[in-house]
Amino acid sequence: MKKTAIKSLAAAFALCVFAGAAPAAFAQDASVSVEDPWVRATAPNQHATGVFMRLTSAAPGRLVAVESQAAKHVEIHEMAMQDNVMKMRQVPGIDLPAGQAVELKPGSYHVMLIDLARQIAPGEHVALTLVVEDTRRQQRRIAVDAVARPLNAAAPAAGHGH
Repeated sequence: MKKTAIKSLAAAFALCVFAGAAPAAFAQDASVSVEDPWVRATAPNQHATGVFMRLTSAAPGRLVAVESQAAKHVEIHEMAMQDNVMKMRQVPGIDLPAGQAVELKPGSYHVMLIDLARQIAPGEHVALTLVVEDTRRQQRRIAVDAVARPLNAAAPAAGHGH
């Protein structure tokens, strides 16, 4: 019994160490994985841009906020058809069903960086903090490093999503 508990603690510790040193294309905490985070680079004098990624939560949860020093305002948005017109609107959060990948991608759910601090060039890194809430309304913060892709970048083809 003791060996199993020690192995479990060692595995949890290793996971925490890995999460702290996760590469730009992947971030993880004990319950939410973040894959392929990226931000769309901007043109001169552009004041807003989108951030995209794939989130998978081990347990039911909800993305309730995103923070970044790259912009004065960071909002969670959704693109949806409304009266035969595609419209973007802010949403209070995005549900993260247990074990299901949720895509934040162009033309769907995404994060908006508004009133940017400066232009974002391709290849630059943008630090973000995701605020995820569990069913007991406990919040955890997940640091994410999103790499800027060119203005004309589209979401990479993924075999799964939401």
